[in-house]
Amino acid sequence: MADNWGSYILPLMVVGIVAFGLAKKVRVFDCFMVGAKKGLHTVYELLPSITGLVVAVTMLKESGAMDILSDFLSPVTTFFGVPDEITPMALLSPISGGGSLSLFESVLKTYGPDSFVGQVASVVMGSTDTTLYAVTVYYAAVNIKNTRHTLLAGLTADFMSLILSAFFVRLTVA
Repeated sequence: MADNWGSYILPLMVVGIVAFGLAKKVRVFDCFMVGAKKGLHTVYELLPSITGLVVAVTMLKESGAMDILSDFLSPVTTFFGVPDEITPMALLSPISGGGSLSLFESVLKTYGPDSFVGQVASVVMGSTDTTLYAVTVYYAAVNIKNTRHTLLAGLTADFMSLILSAFFVRLTVA
């Protein structure tokens, strides 16, 4: 029982919230239904943005555009010491966390986690964010239309993370 105490946390929290609501004389089920209705409305509002993003990521990967873009950026990434093997992962990371995680796993299987490529890929995965996904979903949820500065700042941070990942891994290896 002591080994799996974590499996009791969520049920205890639910019971605690319900008990607290009942003690405060709150109609707990009615509040739950209002929250569930708002949640479904949020999903309804976000569905077009998420669908568009999934379609765009799939088209990028399946059309070969990701490979063309990686080849086009190769001189820049090579100049900064970024391994060519992780460029597709770095390009996909701001768009899709799942897609970039898939490429990350492929890099680790091919080159190993202790290789320079594997270490740079690991640092990139830990220091970048799904910028386009976050801007699309969160801004759509609150109806913000002007994302210009946020997008530029986020993509700049992702690019700097890519460059600095290779730089700092190279420092630790040398």
